[in-house]
Amino acid sequence: MRKLFFLLAITSGFAACKPSATSEKLYGKWNYIRVRNPLADPPDSVGKQTLASEKPYIEFTKQDSLIINWDGKVLSHGTFKLDGLDIKYKEILGDGQTRDFPFHIEDFSDKQLIFSTAGKDGSEVTAVKE
Repeated sequence: MRKLFFLLAITSGFAACKPSATSEKLYGKWNYIRVRNPLADPPDSVGKQTLASEKPYIEFTKQDSLIINWDGKVLSHGTFKLDGLDIKYKEILGDGQTRDFPFHIEDFSDKQLIFSTAGKDGSEVTAVKE
């Protein structure tokens, strides 16, 4: 029984040491190294060669704006607010229109971010900080 409590204490200690996401820690450019759609039928992913040539990234700025760039073009832009492990993204569509688009942080460190979108068309992105 003592071994179990010791193991739980150590595991909890490691979990507590994991850095939590804050807006300040998100600021900067995060280059995509993996993009997959685990719920697609069949599951799908973007190849490493495509990621290397098209250089997609997500950028969080100190003005709390978010830019998604793919193949040298802005794919999406807007503002974001961090709410625990959720990134509440308000995408600017044009003509005064916006769309709320949530991301969920699956894993985070100062150097790596894994986030996902919900639904059958949802994707999971692994990105590293530049």
